Amino acid sequence: MKKPAWRQARTFLIATFWVVALGWIAIRQFGISPRELLDLLLATFVVVLVVIVLAGAATLLWVGLRKFLRGRKRQ
Repeated sequence: MKKPAWRQARTFLIATFWVVALGWIAIRQFGISPRELLDLLLATFVVVLVVIVLAGAATLLWVGLRKFLRGRKRQ
């Protein structure tokens, strides 16, 4: 494995470890139920998905308007 690929894999593994550790701490130390933690995780994924979809729609609208306005200037 090349050095940049190894660094990326190592970073991913460390991040995964810490996410699991934080989940375990939230459940064991702070008394958050696993169901509530899963609900919060799913809500986070939904919000991220909505932000990505809205950014994509805004980009498509922007590119479409640029092409449309450029086409009108040439006529």
